[in-house]
Amino acid sequence: MLQEANPVKDEIRAAHRRRRAGRTQAELEAAGSALARHGEAWAGSATAGRPGPVCVYLGVGKEPPTLPLVSALHGSGHDVLLPVCEPGRELSWVFWTPDTSFVRSRYAPILEPAGDRHGPEVAGGAAALIIPATAVDLSGNRIGQGGGYYDTFLGHLATAGKEIPLAAVIYDDELLPAGRIPAEEFDRPVPGVLMPSGYRRLTGGA
Repeated sequence: MLQEANPVKDEIRAAHRRRRAGRTQAELEAAGSALARHGEAWAGSATAGRPGPVCVYLGVGKEPPTLPLVSALHGSGHDVLLPVCEPGRELSWVFWTPDTSFVRSRYAPILEPAGDRHGPEVAGGAAALIIPATAVDLSGNRIGQGGGYYDTFLGHLATAGKEIPLAAVIYDDELLPAGRIPAEEFDRPVPGVLMPSGYRRLTGGA
């Protein structure tokens, strides 16, 4: 189902994209290193110190850089799954290795891994999920890129009764006061955020 535009969300998303556009290469590199360090530690705690499947994504452009995190997770022995956008706002998943190549998505302005695609049942067995956001508030409400892919994916997990440790990745200044982001019927709250300053659990997340 096509989601209707929300003017408040659209305004926040646009403002944060403008702010992201001004970030320097040095800032991006520092953020990527910090996210790798904190994200690897968080994934280790989520998996009780045992390597397991972790769903991540590849940050592109001025998004928080996640390739260092992807590499760190793989180096720690985790099986890393990266998403591929499919028709109907669905996601499939590809196992990442350092030899994985990337191609431009057919459905979204992102890069996606080339390789064998796996359905939601594989991602549903993940030990931890790390997903994108452009802003999150302290209530756990999240603004994504507007495509609805992750809301659909998280909805599938909720329907299946799967509660997987989850963190949304943002810059520190993209964590907003509680209630700042309007919650809609299709939205799925997040229980925590991963930022360059570290992981923070949110009281409003599921």
